[in-house]
Amino acid sequence: MLWLPLLPIFFLGVFPMLLLSFLGFAGLVILGVLMICVGLDDALEANSNFNQQVIVHGYARRSERAIQASNLHSEIRFATIMNITGAALVVAGVIGFFCFG
Repeated sequence: MLWLPLLPIFFLGVFPMLLLSFLGFAGLVILGVLMICVGLDDALEANSNFNQQVIVHGYARRSERAIQASNLHSEIRFATIMNITGAALVVAGVIGFFCFG
């Protein structure tokens, strides 16, 4: 019964482990491309949410606009970190593939 709560963590971790072990450096490149896709999706969703708030609620008070802009900037920062991490994984996979593959 002790392992039952850990089962979802195992199922979430199986995909990246199998991807990297079976595909090697190509798996690292695929994981990097997936992370870039997540970063781009997050950035587009943040811009969409911001635009929806502006269009639906119109001209907001200064404090509300500051909160919306702060939320947009924090989500864009996270998306940028995801994109940079994905690009680093792609570069590491390509270098590893050509140097060691």
